[in-house]
Amino acid sequence: MSIAKRNEGKKVNSNINVTPMVDVMLVLLIIFMVITPMLGDKITVDLPKVNAAVIMDAANKEDAITVAVTRDGSIFVRGDKAASLDDVTSKVQALEALKTNPGDDKSVYLRADTRANFGRVEDAIDAMRTAGVNQLNLMTDKSYNGQ
Repeated sequence: MSIAKRNEGKKVNSNINVTPMVDVMLVLLIIFMVITPMLGDKITVDLPKVNAAVIMDAANKEDAITVAVTRDGSIFVRGDKAASLDDVTSKVQALEALKTNPGDDKSVYLRADTRANFGRVEDAIDAMRTAGVNQLNLMTDKSYNGQ
C-alpha cells in the first residue's frame, strides 16, 4: 500500500490582485471631486421662501462672496465666523481685493435665516456697505404651490 501524496499547495497563488481596489478608489476619487465644489456653504441657513425668486448663478461661482447670518445672530463670511462687525468689514474688503476680475462690480450675496433678528441682519448689511459693496443680493428659496 502506498500513500498518495497531493501537491495542491504548490498551485496556490499568493499574489494579491490590487486592480479592482484601484478601480474602486479611482471611482470614489472622481465622485468626491465632483461633489466637493457643490458643498460651497458650510453654514446651514433656513432661507425665506418667496414666490418671485430669481436664479442667481453668480452666487455659485468660486470667487463669490457670501455672508450668512444664522438664527442665533452669528455672522459668517464664506463659512468663517466673524468675531465682530469690524471683522466682517475687513474680511469682505480682503475678499474683494482677491477677486480674479478686479473690474467686476463689488457684489455680495447675503443668506439670512428666516428667524434671524432683523437688527443683526441690518448690522451685517451696514458692515458690508462700509466695506464698499456696490450691490447686495439677498438670497431666498422659491416657494412651491404657495407654501
